[in-house]
Formats: sequence, structure tokens, C-alpha cells
Amino acid sequence: MKLLLRFSKKYFWALAITVLSMLTLVAAQLLIPWLIRTLIDLVTTESQLTQDTLSTVSRLALVALITFLARGLMQFTRSYMAHIAGWGVVSDARKFVYEHMQKLSLRFYEDKQTGQLMSRIINDTDLFERMISHAIPDVVVNVLTFLAITAVLTGINWKLTLYSMAPIPLVILALIGFSKVVRPAFRKRQHEVGELNAVLNDSISGVRDIKAFNRESEQLERVELGIERYRVSLLTALKLMAIFQPFIDFSTSIGQLVVIFFGGQMALQGSLSVADLVAFFLYLEMFYQPIRALGMSWEQVQEALAGFDRVQELLEESPDVKEPEHPKPFPKPMCGEISFEGVSFSYNDHEIVLNDINLNIPVSHVVALVGPTGVGKSTLVSLIPRFYDVKSGSIKVDGIDIREFNIDALRSNISIVLQDVFLFHGTVRENILFGNPKASDEEVIEAAKVANAYDFITVLPNGFDTVIGERGVKLSGGQRQRISIARAVLKNSPILILDEATSSVDTETELLIQQALERLMKGRTTIIIAHRLSTIRNADQIVVLSGDTIIEQGKHHELIEKGGLYQRLYTVQEHL
Repeated sequence: MKLLLRFSKKYFWALAITVLSMLTLVAAQLLIPWLIRTLIDLVTTESQLTQDTLSTVSRLALVALITFLARGLMQFTRSYMAHIAGWGVVSDARKFVYEHMQKLSLRFYEDKQTGQLMSRIINDTDLFERMISHAIPDVVVNVLTFLAITAVLTGINWKLTLYSMAPIPLVILALIGFSKVVRPAFRKRQHEVGELNAVLNDSISGVRDIKAFNRESEQLERVELGIERYRVSLLTALKLMAIFQPFIDFSTSIGQLVVIFFGGQMALQGSLSVADLVAFFLYLEMFYQPIRALGMSWEQVQEALAGFDRVQELLEESPDVKEPEHPKPFPKPMCGEISFEGVSFSYNDHEIVLNDINLNIPVSHVVALVGPTGVGKSTLVSLIPRFYDVKSGSIKVDGIDIREFNIDALRSNISIVLQDVFLFHGTVRENILFGNPKASDEEVIEAAKVANAYDFITVLPNGFDTVIGERGVKLSGGQRQRISIARAVLKNSPILILDEATSSVDTETELLIQQALERLMKGRTTIIIAHRLSTIRNADQIVVLSGDTIIEQGKHHELIEKGGLYQRLYTVQEHL
């Protein structure tokens, strides 16, 4: 709640105008029964029609007209200003949650569904609007309205006012009991909508595989199950709401029955005038209206708090990779020497992935990492930009532990070309500019040429302005890879990581990519994770991993002569 109130402070002015307009609206509503009471009193007391009487009736009608106009204006002001505050808070909350998620380490995302995380940002924060726009202003105004009408009713007849308060204890008990059962129901509903989003996200993202394996019917069943589970959870919450509001209405009806009984007796006995009885009944409806409205506001509060609980769970997650309290500046110019000193790493406490890795990569050298699948090659290079932190030992760049650098500054000096290239929905130009948003058109074109991407880009329907679709589905694997290389060229970082950047492409495309990579590697400290060993024969150093550690190091010909694991892997590939 503290976080929600912090967001609300920014829109205090809008909330203040909302509350003031609602109070003015309440004042207008309080005035109408009083005008009717005055009119009835005038009609019943005046024995004959006079000019003064007609003038008084005219003034009452004019006041009523002004009141109705003011009421309409206040209703508009209240609605619009409340939504400015509500959706402003929602927007700020979504930005804050997304910013927090960006700070979380990759480890957090390893077992999370994209749809669930999207639901936390969109669906759960969406409920905050009901709290800010409706619940909070309604609670404030309805409490003040209740007090004001209580004062008016007390002025008419204090005994009858006490009788009319009979149902209030029932309402309070209902509010307490309702909050205990409905909030978990709303939380369950929000969880199920998150699960539905996750299933839909998987189904849409994996539509090619679904069609390729002819699994449309199975996936349809998953989506239908998600829809049904959400429907059941929604109806459960709505059922509780459907029970609560009629109970509040019934409780207030008891109060009206009490007033009818005792008010009628007072009027018959002459202790209460007809005009006062009529006015009391008119105000009585307004007396119970805040109580009913508080009941509805309480529903919105519980609904919003259920969403806030789920958002709070996300905000309580802390990044594994911490920023240093006093970061050191990068050496200028940065050379790019990398040293692994006794580095060990594990994703959990039960299985060591890397153990006591010692490796020095001189400036502008090309080092290739090879070994069987699953030995930790990708994990090793992921430690350099601090996607994960080492469990023990240290990684140094130019002699300084990378944990002493600002994370953004560290990563800005590292370019990565992955095997599984992710391209964003947008144009070719926008995807290349991802490497350096401030680059000029000339630099983008030059980067495309260095990456051997210029020729195929220029024959696309709109050249660099061609929209390539989500994940670059309109391009071949080799084309996506060359755009990824163009990004790295544009970033122009002293350290380069290539994670199997030439795998899964045909020979001609591999040659184009290899030529582009050779241009990119010039003058940079480069680490290559190699699938095809024939592409790394000219590396300055080849590092062979097996199990959880380094077992061989050397140049290509040295490792071949040694006759170890590298020689066996190379021989197997040569005979394929």
C-alpha cells in the first residue's frame, strides 16, 4: 500500500479536485430534499395564494435548476479527474514494475512464464485504477456524506436518526467477513488470467512448431482449459460479490422498516410534522446510499489489493547480480584483456557447472571454446557481462574485477552475437540500430556492408525500412545472423563474444558470415564458442572443456598432435 500511495502523491491535485467535486455534488444532492421540504412546508402552511408565495416557488425552482446544472458539471469533473489520477498511477506502476524486472538477473527468468510476467505488469496493475479512481475518492466522500446527512437527520429528529442506524453493525461485520474470503478469490482469478496469458503466449509464439507437429488439437485443449479455469475463478469471485451487495442492501432495508414503523407513529402522535417526515425519508435514502457505496468500494479495494499482492511478490524479488556501491571507472582506452582466476559456478547448490577455471585472454586475441554439449561453454561466456556472478574466484578485465564496474558500463564494452538471434518487430534499420541507437544512416549502411548484409537488405521490398516481423520471421537464419553481426559492428565494443554464430546455416551462407566475423574480430578480444571446429583453426588459442573444467589448451596443430579430446572431436567432424 505504501508504494501505491507513493505513486498517488504525483496526482494529488487530480485527486483533490475529484474529492472537491464529489463534495460539491453531495452538497447539491443534500439541497434538493431541503428544497422539497421547504416547498411542502410552504404549501401546507399558506392558506391563500399570494404574489410572495409565487415568488418563493419561482426562487425554489431557479435554485433547483442551478443545482441540477452544477450537479452535471461536478459529475463530469469527478469522473474525468479521477481517471487522470487512476490511469496515471497505473502507468507509473507499470513503468516501475518493468524497470524493476529489467534489474533482475537472468536466473529469475529461467523458470518464469512470459505470459505470467506480462499479466503482472498489465492485468494486476490495471486493478490499481479502481482503487485510485473510485475506491479512495468514494470512501472519503461517502464517509463525509454519511456524517453530513447524519447531522441533517439529527437536526430533524434525533430519536428517529438513532433508530435508522440499526443496520450499521451488520454492515461492519459483513465488511470484515467479506474481506477475508473475497481477496483470496480475486488473487486466484488474477493467477488464472496470468496462466491463460502464458498459454496463449506459448501457442502464438510456437505456432510454427504446433503446425509442424500437427498438434493444433492438443494446443486447443490447453487454451480451452486455461479459459475454463479462468471462467471458474472469475465466477467464484463474482458469486461472492453477488452475495455481499444484496446483503448490504437488505441490511439498509431493515433501517428503512424501522423508520417507517417509528416515524409513522411519531407523525400520527403529532411529534413529527408531515414535511419533516417526508424530508426524513428523502434524506434516509441518501443516508444509506454512502453505506451501499462503501460496500461497493470495499469490493474494489479487495480486488485492487489482490492485484497489488501479486505485483508486490514480483517487487520483492531482488537481483542476484548486484551493482557495486562505489563503481570504478573503466580504463580509457579499454584494452580488453580478460582473466579467469579460479572461477567456479553453479546454477544451484547441487550441481557444479564450472570448477576452478583459470584462463588468460590477451588483448586482441581470438580464443575458441570447444567441448561436448553441456560442459558450460555458454555459461562461461555469460559470466563476462555478468549475466550471472561467479560463486568463487574472479573475472578481471584489464586487471580489474568486473564486479567493481558499473554493470551498464561493463556491458556497453561487450558485443555478443548469439546462435539464436532475436530480432524485434520493426524495420531492418531499427534492428541494426539496436546496437547503437545514435548511429547515423551512413554508419548503419557501413555496418550492413561489413556484416555482408547490405546486398540482401537492398533487395527487400523497402530496403532498410522493410518490416521484418516478430523475431525476424520473414528472414532466413543466415540473414538474421548477419543483421545480428551488423548490430555488433555498430556497437563497436573492444570485447566480442560469438556463441556458435555460424551453426545451422548452409555452406555459402556460412562463408558470408565467416567473412563478416573476420572483419568484426579485427582488433578485438574475441571469444568464440565453436560448433564447427573447422572454423576456428586459426584461433590464437583453443580451450577444450570437459566435465566442469579445462582439460586442454593450445593452438590447433598443437592439440591435434597431442591426440586428446580435441583431436577426437575434430576427426569425427572431418569424417561426417
